[in-house]
Amino acid sequence: MHELFLAGEVDVTELEPTTVRPVVAKSWQRSLAKGVDPDFDRARPAAVASGIAKLRDSHPLAPALPVIRRLLVDDAVDAGVVVAVTSADGTLLWVEGDPKARRKAEQMNFVPGADWSERSAGTNAPGTALALDRELQIRGSEHFSRVVQPWSCTATPLHDPDTGALLGAIDLTGGPQAASSQTLALVRATALAVESHLALLRLTGCAPEPATRKPHLVVLGSDRPRWVTTDVYGHLRATMLTGRHADILVLLSRHPEGLSADHLAVLLDDKDLDVVTVRAEMSRLRKVIGAEYLASRPYRLLVPITTDIGEVFDALDLGDVEAALNAYHGPLLPQSVSPSIARLRMQVSASMRGAVLAECSRGDMAPLRRWLEMPEGRDDREGWEALRNSASIDPVGRAQAGGHLAGLDFELG
Repeated sequence: MHELFLAGEVDVTELEPTTVRPVVAKSWQRSLAKGVDPDFDRARPAAVASGIAKLRDSHPLAPALPVIRRLLVDDAVDAGVVVAVTSADGTLLWVEGDPKARRKAEQMNFVPGADWSERSAGTNAPGTALALDRELQIRGSEHFSRVVQPWSCTATPLHDPDTGALLGAIDLTGGPQAASSQTLALVRATALAVESHLALLRLTGCAPEPATRKPHLVVLGSDRPRWVTTDVYGHLRATMLTGRHADILVLLSRHPEGLSADHLAVLLDDKDLDVVTVRAEMSRLRKVIGAEYLASRPYRLLVPITTDIGEVFDALDLGDVEAALNAYHGPLLPQSVSPSIARLRMQVSASMRGAVLAECSRGDMAPLRRWLEMPEGRDDREGWEALRNSASIDPVGRAQAGGHLAGLDFELG
């Protein structure tokens, strides 16, 4: 199936889950879309490869390395497996274990400093586990790149115990036994031990400060938009925003290169807004969220931020419709009259609806049911019709869908 997929002769998302697991099929599609070469000889070196020692010393997982060695590495030395610890971006920090297995792994550049993110190396346990932020096992031929297919692996993400920020992942790579249920339990238990160890060190003042979350912008749904930051104690602080300030922050988050006052004025209102008003709003916004976050000439964000709309787009890019629905709490800034915000509002809504209907066409009705429960889905005639006509729906559900359709048709004449 892997060869047929690469040849463009089969759509793996339409296969039975027993043929290719859905999580693997979606990862293959992402790998192909990102331009990963299935015949790559070695994973690309990360930009930090030359400074790997410095990165290790400063990484928040460094204090937990003794725990990982005690629970995993010590027993891996003569077991034909290697244990890897990655940073959050997929860079391998430590690769230890069976010497013979390590030498074999080096032939595909599974070494400290190499980039094993999914976007670089294709489907693999540590890279895909980081992309999805979930524990994962990849077996042999499920790997996207052929050079990795002799291996199997199990990985689980690691998080900051205070803030929940993603720190990296633990991976165990070897033969078929490296993707067994017992291995998953062992790696999962090690991850829990690592996070508990970091929490204990922090309580005793022996660990680095918590990894702070990026500022987060909440702009989806009917609730008032807000700017969420983390203080030095790891506590979340939400600052409510006016509609205009939320518009500005959304536009700046979508234009990291920055915007001039003239350009921002046109994006906010293509008719009546002048540059003086924009400058006044930016001055007020600095006082609301802090001057350390905003720069001028051009106006731009000084630090990376996350947004709930960005989370939706990221989940859709990964093919994870369930995660996208979890992040999508309603239309983008529904009260905004900015033409650029209106366009983006339509884009995210249409993308969500299209992804839900695509899942429906593959036989998964759960996303459609969730969509139809949302305000935007209640009048979605095509969606209700698809639910009514689904072969997997029970008679009562079909009757309810039919009743909803009748009500829509009556209202629409």
